[in-house]
Amino acid sequence: MATATTQATFRCYELGEFGIDSLAIKDRQATNLKPSEVLVKVHAVSLNFRDLMMVMGRYNPKMKLPFTPCSDGSGTVVEVGSDVKKFKAGDRVMAAFMPDWTAGKLHEDAGRSALGGGGTGMLAEQVILPEHGLVHIPNHLSFEEAATLPCAAVTAWNALIESGNLRPGETVLTLGTGGVSIFAIQFALMNGCDIIATSGSDAKLARLKEMGVTKTINYKTTPDWSKEVLKLTGNRGVDHVVEVGGAGTLDHSLKSTALAGHVAVIGVLSGVQTDLNPRLILMKNIRVQGIFVGSRQMFENMNRAIEQHKLKPVIDKVFPFEQAIDALKWMESGSHFGKIVINVSK
Repeated sequence: MATATTQATFRCYELGEFGIDSLAIKDRQATNLKPSEVLVKVHAVSLNFRDLMMVMGRYNPKMKLPFTPCSDGSGTVVEVGSDVKKFKAGDRVMAAFMPDWTAGKLHEDAGRSALGGGGTGMLAEQVILPEHGLVHIPNHLSFEEAATLPCAAVTAWNALIESGNLRPGETVLTLGTGGVSIFAIQFALMNGCDIIATSGSDAKLARLKEMGVTKTINYKTTPDWSKEVLKLTGNRGVDHVVEVGGAGTLDHSLKSTALAGHVAVIGVLSGVQTDLNPRLILMKNIRVQGIFVGSRQMFENMNRAIEQHKLKPVIDKVFPFEQAIDALKWMESGSHFGKIVINVSK
């Protein structure tokens, strides 16, 4: 039998038509829990570039409207369905990016379960999620810090640790200072790796050095930056590239990669159309791996490492719930360093 929720209505953001300024706060009627579901009071949500693309209509122009955006959030369990065993009221939890990808290889049903893509969106005061789509928050993290993990951190973890098989002493190249790149730097440092990081801002490069990055490149003053990567590595190249740029940077990333190196293709910040010549991939025996976030099992593996090393996510700014539009515009500006968070409720 379904269990009644404890709040008759709640606020959420809905997008009636594409465009940031079309986001509006709406009242929504609460629904009953199914036996395997969990009601979560959302405390914090973090933004990803995917969320901005969704809202602008660039990710899926055929998206059915209206919908509630955002995939990443953390909160407190309010109530559980009759069959739920893993969680109880009061537990601090995070939503998995794809609730139906619990372990193993990615499959079509898992991809369709991605949050903030037409189904459940996290930019709301409360959400109902399946038990298998939630994980516990590491004890040392706040709700704001935990909200940054489900997409960007799991993506970086999958790229370097799960898929990349990162080893101490290897060299990692990161592009920019968005959430995925910053987490990749933190995981690489955690594993004793050498890091080369790029940014178009000397001020941001200085902040990367404060984090422990020793080799940096300004891609605006050094547009042919792959040559600088080779120079910094004694013409060897790097073992891993966390490639978040897309078409505009992939050629440079391949040129920067060592023989038998690994390129994790993650983002499309610089576009999707390219006249890429596959010769570099073939002649250098490069492994190019697409990364679409990761499974709940990867999420839990990552959380154990985060807890063991007491890793703290880098948060750029925290916006109140009522200023979610401002938060998205801040992401659109590209001025952020690390993650942008929206505080939904205390």
